[in-house]
Amino acid sequence: MTTRRGFLTGMASTVCLPSIVRAQSASTLKFAPQSDVAILDPIMSVSYVTRNHALLVFDTLYGADEHNRTQPQMVEGHRVEQDGRQWTLTLREGLRFHDGSPVLARDVVASVKRWWKRDNVGQVLAAITDELSAVSDREVRFRLKSPFPMLPDALGKFGTNNAVIMPERLALTEATVQVTEMVGSGPYRFVAGERVPGSRLVYAKFDGYVPRQSGTTSALAGPKIAHFDRVEWVVMPDVATAASALQTGEIDWWEQPASDYWDLLAANKDVKLDLIDSFGSAGVVRFNFLQGPTSNVLVRRAALAAISQRDVMTAVIGEDAQRWKEKVGYFLPGTPMASEAGLDALKEPPDREAARRLLKEAGYKGEPLVYLVPGDVATIKAQGEVVADALKQAGFNIDMQVMDWGTVLTRANNRQGPDKGGWHLVGTFTAGVGLLNPSSNNFLRGSGTSAIFGWSDVPRLEELRMDWFRAPDEKAQAAICAEIQRVAFETVPYAPTGLYFQQTAYRNNLTGVQKGLPLFYGVRRT
Repeated sequence: MTTRRGFLTGMASTVCLPSIVRAQSASTLKFAPQSDVAILDPIMSVSYVTRNHALLVFDTLYGADEHNRTQPQMVEGHRVEQDGRQWTLTLREGLRFHDGSPVLARDVVASVKRWWKRDNVGQVLAAITDELSAVSDREVRFRLKSPFPMLPDALGKFGTNNAVIMPERLALTEATVQVTEMVGSGPYRFVAGERVPGSRLVYAKFDGYVPRQSGTTSALAGPKIAHFDRVEWVVMPDVATAASALQTGEIDWWEQPASDYWDLLAANKDVKLDLIDSFGSAGVVRFNFLQGPTSNVLVRRAALAAISQRDVMTAVIGEDAQRWKEKVGYFLPGTPMASEAGLDALKEPPDREAARRLLKEAGYKGEPLVYLVPGDVATIKAQGEVVADALKQAGFNIDMQVMDWGTVLTRANNRQGPDKGGWHLVGTFTAGVGLLNPSSNNFLRGSGTSAIFGWSDVPRLEELRMDWFRAPDEKAQAAICAEIQRVAFETVPYAPTGLYFQQTAYRNNLTGVQKGLPLFYGVRRT
């Protein structure tokens, strides 16, 4: 970090010099995403860059606003009958897919059934649904075994694996197979012919989109009005290139500027730094439950004991402690489901001698552990370097394999041994909003091979999760979450590595940038 900061100091005067660039097009927005979109199908990936891509192309039945309050989106409204066991959703008139076909209830039924095979809370909804059917072209009916008041929240949530609606012909694709076309009904359509993998994605305004006529545009809720004819995603893994491009006006928006550049960008009168995600980003080191030695709980506890959240956050976002939080457990600090339960496992400085004892007790013989780290995502790469060093100091034999993020995502789904492309540890970050409760934290699942990559097999976590859904009030839910956190620190489905607050940066002639996540409707150039 020191060398890089010194380099930045030396180049600042060069980067900030005025330069002549082509005039910005009033009709095109150029955006540098955090990485390329390796997987386009939003049902097939828990990557946030995939989610951001999907929310341009697809729409959802409901949408959470910036305060995580769910509002109708594609639906005109709903009726709840039979003591909460029957929900009838009515679609708004005029909804059309990008291929020109109308959005019908049968498209919704097929899309929801595909979604709930992959999503955390969707699987709960599926389990309590007796029947999901299209009762007319515009009406969708859920007949439930028991009341599920969270139904709109499930269908309109933040996070990944959003319940996007696609044509029935695509939604009938198996949930384990990627769809072959990106056809949604959102405000922008995907221009497949202009995609250059690793370099560019293009979206064109969908003139057939019908926004809601009421409400306030806020995150996934309210009218979604596209002011640009085109949105171009320009993949720029080199942070110096992205910083220069933003300052000269070659791009309009850099999703995740490296923290080393924040002061430099803030000093540029043509650039605005903005914290649009107040929930933050939470660090995760995921363990593979299917492969030894990480299938051994003592090895996972040893890794947890060795990692310093303070060291990780300092490397990721800098020494200013106002930019990050440590002592972060399995729920978002300061929210109703967070507690102190089990937090004594997170010691500062970390107890690496205790980690060595746990490794010895586990019978660990120094087998190499494959740790997948993306070299093209600066924050995850910084986390990976610190974690790998900490584990080595505690006696682990770490084989840190650095590759592009798309390859990490592909290999993360490989359940075979490391000699066949598998792995033992994967590092990532997840949106803090996903840590609000057990319904949204996919990494807290204990359902084995039906869980996301890592396949954590902790039946007690699943029991407690279902108890949380059935709890009568928030107080009871909070008590269950305290127990979930205790069990998680004992079984370690993943090691939490802290929470940081990522600034975004865009040209100051952009207005209407939404809070919550990178969205492109409502944004215009002044």
